[in-house]
Amino acid sequence: MKLSGTFSAMASIAAGLALAGAATVASAQGLPPLEQKDRYKVGFPQMESNNPWRIAETKSFHDTAESCNWDLVATDAAGSAAKQVADVDSMIAQGIDVLFLPPREEKPLIPAVLRAKQAGIPTFLVDRSVDPNVAVAGRDYVSFLGSDFIDQGRRVAEWTLANHEGEGRIIELEGTTGSSPANDRKKGFDDVMAEHDRMTILASQTGDFARDLGRQVMETLLQAHPDVNIVYAHNDEMAIGAIQALEQAGRTPGEDVLIVSIDGTRDALQAIIDGKMGVTVESSPFFGPLACEVMGRYAAGEEIEPWVKVEDRIFTLDNAADHIDEAY
Repeated sequence: MKLSGTFSAMASIAAGLALAGAATVASAQGLPPLEQKDRYKVGFPQMESNNPWRIAETKSFHDTAESCNWDLVATDAAGSAAKQVADVDSMIAQGIDVLFLPPREEKPLIPAVLRAKQAGIPTFLVDRSVDPNVAVAGRDYVSFLGSDFIDQGRRVAEWTLANHEGEGRIIELEGTTGSSPANDRKKGFDDVMAEHDRMTILASQTGDFARDLGRQVMETLLQAHPDVNIVYAHNDEMAIGAIQALEQAGRTPGEDVLIVSIDGTRDALQAIIDGKMGVTVESSPFFGPLACEVMGRYAAGEEIEPWVKVEDRIFTLDNAADHIDEAY
């Protein structure tokens, strides 16, 4: 009995030291600590659920909730930044332990991030970030979990240059105005193209990452720029919409118009296999397991890097068929 009590006391001391270590690291970073415990109440305020990428991301968090011992509080802001802010406020009031936030836009979600910190809730930004001039990783929130959007745009541009001969007359379909992926995917692509005189961006307009709006915008821009021979879409949904618009206008995607994009959806990989699309750079929505792993490290007292970078693959005709079964 005495030996058992000794082990119990040692376990209690070890647990206390672990908690103290976590608190010390968090305090040094100016961030709320996270206690180690069996279950956590986790907030996930999704921005919308109107496309395969968002649906797959939400499913990833629900699936992870079971394996990671989360009581998941998930909401859907239906494309409204104001609703997403309200959802975060509601989760704070419900006493969540951790917040995983995919901010719809860079600026409107900053107050929600700061309020979560003030409430003592460690916050991780997922798949999109906020304006770094106002809210800083390691100070106002723990970390950003996501891809290098500038590099995604750059890789699409470099592939396009390598696979398109002659002059390029480009229509660019941008993502949600004010969002980090739209801002950065545009910069990465445009900066590369600006260095090549044979490439001209004829028009660049938002399609809000949506298939039908991408189709409508492409229809309009096609009338103004019938000589287009390259379409760069900031995501696969708009790329598929552009393909529909081009086909309705009697054009042949993959032959007289090169379609390039980002995300790696099942529909995009099928379009590549069918010869209608040239390339898509992966941007994985499966953040649940990564969120569980990073949260566990933080609770254990580790200092989390400000950017937990996701490495993205590139899909072309060479490998699309090999990966379509795992796509969403």
